Amino acid sequence: MRIHSFPPVIDERARVLILGTAPSVKSLEFGQFYGHPQNYLWRIVYGLFGAGTPDDNYSNRLAFLKEHRLALWDVIESCEREGSLDMNIRAEVPQKLPELIARYPQLSCFAFNGAKAYDTFHKFYRNHESFQDIALLKLPSTSPIPTPRMRTLEDRLEAWREIVPYTET
Repeated sequence: MRIHSFPPVIDERARVLILGTAPSVKSLEFGQFYGHPQNYLWRIVYGLFGAGTPDDNYSNRLAFLKEHRLALWDVIESCEREGSLDMNIRAEVPQKLPELIARYPQLSCFAFNGAKAYDTFHKFYRNHESFQDIALLKLPSTSPIPTPRMRTLEDRLEAWREIVPYTET
């Protein structure tokens, strides 16, 4: 099945662009970035800024994100994928990230949500001149599936703290 990403969540305040791979089945069902309630992304974003539990209202979550100079998008514009696992992604088409950078030159950091997002970016944009001044951070996936190094929400939250200084410039 061919799936498509959502439009970016971004404004002129954004300094950090969080890039996933492509929306999960639940995200597509809800029409929301990181719509699966078990995904840690929203708890991490709120935790980075000491805000406690994420708001239940999606619009309020997006407003919180923007207030803290964060933006959201996916590296993949469309792809073939059965289910939600990144390992099942095939025939991917990348987003037009150079165009986004041209429109939002204040972005100073791309925070990749997991290895597949990072690797896909490099597959299509390795050494692209548009990104020479952008910090490229490969962060652990916000999926709740434990890995040998990332067992809990707290493990991931600690790793994601690396983006906070970029939101302050």
